[in-house]
Amino acid sequence: MASASPSRQFKLAKESELRIEVGEETSLRLRLLSGTAEIFGTELPPENWLDFPPRLKFAIFTWNGATIEVNGTSEVEYVADETPMVSYVNVHAILDARRARAKGSNNDNDSSQGPRVIVVGPTDCGKSSLSKMLLSWAAKQNWKPTYVDLDIGQGSITIPGCIAATPIEMPIDPVEGIPLEMPIVYFFGHVTPSANAELYKVLVKELARTLERQFAGNAESRAAGMVINTMGWVEGVGYELLLHSIEALNADVVLVLGQEKLYSMLKDVLKGKSNVDVVKLHKSGGVVSRNPKIRQKARSFRIREYFYGLVNDLSPHSNTANFSDLFVYRIGGGPQAPRSALPIGAEPAADPTRLVHVNINHDLLRSVLAVSYAKEPDQIITSNVAGFIYVTEIDIQRKKIQFLAPCLGDLPSKYLIVGSMTWLET
Repeated sequence: MASASPSRQFKLAKESELRIEVGEETSLRLRLLSGTAEIFGTELPPENWLDFPPRLKFAIFTWNGATIEVNGTSEVEYVADETPMVSYVNVHAILDARRARAKGSNNDNDSSQGPRVIVVGPTDCGKSSLSKMLLSWAAKQNWKPTYVDLDIGQGSITIPGCIAATPIEMPIDPVEGIPLEMPIVYFFGHVTPSANAELYKVLVKELARTLERQFAGNAESRAAGMVINTMGWVEGVGYELLLHSIEALNADVVLVLGQEKLYSMLKDVLKGKSNVDVVKLHKSGGVVSRNPKIRQKARSFRIREYFYGLVNDLSPHSNTANFSDLFVYRIGGGPQAPRSALPIGAEPAADPTRLVHVNINHDLLRSVLAVSYAKEPDQIITSNVAGFIYVTEIDIQRKKIQFLAPCLGDLPSKYLIVGSMTWLET
């Protein structure tokens, strides 16, 4: 446990970092007293205090040396002088050169396409941290890369259970995280792809199509390319989904963090593709392994943050609607064909993209539902979502549903999607 003394200073030598884990119930503040330092690629402003809420884990890295003042308590804090940052920044330099080359190309062919980087590796190896660094360094050079998050288990653009993409126009705030100006979000509805692997593939393809359309009309975004964060399931079906994502999003740089076996498998399977580079990188020693209970807690905090803000600075609204005003659907369910139509002994398989109408009843209590932009039910799978609501009460007698929404007013659509996402508001 770190000292509870109110204030302490750390003198960091060049290319070293201060690693901090804020406790469950405590907060912490720090400032840069001298030198230069960064958190996930974003430079710290000199002399300004930054407030970090509970449960954040981060590292303050310095290229040339810095003095940091820390105030408050933390669960873990120590200085490390062995980091993979030099290899990470070397990757950034190569990507930067590719962006410049793409920008200088006047063709509409592949040469005007900037790098599409996919970061892969097992659970808790630092994929999202590396993604943030690459994005922040690119933004610092005035690029506007697109961040694509395929990690439905945690979700760094919006709540878990989604795949999403958003342009990054400035270095990522070390406390606030990814800005939510104009994200494209598709609701998968579950926190593991094994719930419906085929639907996961369909949504990744849909997101890829949407991004291609955007890039086609925006040479700047096209040259800046994308950074794609993936989930930590890298075996069996997880590995298949990884290959599918690489292909669907046309990734041409595969960064493999912390697993030799995955690196050699990908190297082998992608060797026929001359335009794909597979690069092995060391994971940071500061990466913390999380057990399922901690991961579940983190998910719950992400949902809470969506409605209430990082430090309870948002005021969600409680709204009421009639059952007849809303239409709830589940994607994937029900057999494709009756047993009578199948060969003897064959079991009917569930249709992974079948739309099933769900009656509003007590089963929806405490569910997190996505509000679809679809105009008709048959557009639900191919439509992105406007946001989310949380069901707080179901009155069967009066046929009314009460829910929490981020803002006041009518929902953007009457079509809602339910998955297995629930939340116990605390």
